[in-house]
Amino acid sequence: MEMRNMHRDEMPKNLLRYNLQYFAADGGGGEKTEPASAKKMTDAREEGQVAKSKELGSALALIALFMILKYFGGSMAQDFLDVFRSIYGKIPELAGGSGTLTVKGAGALMNLMALKILAILAPVLIIATATAIAADIVQVGWKVTSKPMMPKLSKINPISGFKRMFSVQSLAELVKSILKIGVISYVAYDTLKDQMGFMFILYDMPLPTAIGMVCDMVISLGLKISFIYLIIGFGDYAFQKFKLKKDLKMTKQEVRDEYKNSEGNPEIKGKIKSRMREASQKRMMKAVPTADVVITNPTHFAVAIKYDTEASKAPVVIAKGEDYLAMKIKETAKENKIEIVENKPLARMLYHNVDVDAEIPPELYQAVAEVLAYVYSLKKQ
Repeated sequence: MEMRNMHRDEMPKNLLRYNLQYFAADGGGGEKTEPASAKKMTDAREEGQVAKSKELGSALALIALFMILKYFGGSMAQDFLDVFRSIYGKIPELAGGSGTLTVKGAGALMNLMALKILAILAPVLIIATATAIAADIVQVGWKVTSKPMMPKLSKINPISGFKRMFSVQSLAELVKSILKIGVISYVAYDTLKDQMGFMFILYDMPLPTAIGMVCDMVISLGLKISFIYLIIGFGDYAFQKFKLKKDLKMTKQEVRDEYKNSEGNPEIKGKIKSRMREASQKRMMKAVPTADVVITNPTHFAVAIKYDTEASKAPVVIAKGEDYLAMKIKETAKENKIEIVENKPLARMLYHNVDVDAEIPPELYQAVAEVLAYVYSLKKQ
């Protein structure tokens, strides 16, 4: 009770002040509310942290495989039959007069058969692999990096591993696996139950016909499963993009730190700009004594013009200023006996539209020429 009644000024002096913001999950910067910057996205890409669905690539590869089998399966089957006929036809030749096939002859026969089968399957495997690679490139682009393969202590850290086991990503993978098994099982059952009648009469069919029916059934089922797999892949890809954006979000402090690191400290940049501006003004003021005329507002603007027919095709603005700087230009002009002409519209037009060391635009030729003619006439007098 005494502590409650103690006045604020009577509180102990040695109490530490602290900011609860620094105890947030993300550290001193607070919550991650800012979208990832272009630099952070690039760095994440370098580290191999991208939004990619393995199911999407696998589904496209399976679709390519089954489509090839559907349209070219007949010719491939014929090629396989030709290979087996050729191999069996070579057995008597390798057996020789003894009629016994040696181990060496059998090995040569198997190698020959493997090469011929590989030659038949090579186009299919190449197309399926190329499709899977193309799917990955479409998702994440082409950029080879070895950083994801580099060993990291966080990967063998048991605490980090335990966190990954119960993370949102693990839960999403579990849901995705259950969904795949459930949908694929249902599609397989729904397809095969309609074909059960043909399964019982396969024994009564000629072998080529039975093989053809089974192949058609397998290809049809494979295409259905592949397209279901493709839909799951698109959903997974959308989830991976959403999760990547969420994971790469930045705190306000991170945004400020990145800006300082990439663009430099704003205070230092401001000082540099200020010094550059001062140097430019000093250089400009040194050029005022060479001007032909100074055109004024008369109080707000002052523009010094020089016309050297050998150096430029038109009059050039060699100095300009507003308020205090305009006053300094007029003072320098008076000290060097440069004519000062008051022309409010022309001074304002020159100040806002012509940079220092730039020629005046053609639309101002007439107005500036009249001023210069006036100044030259005064000099002649």
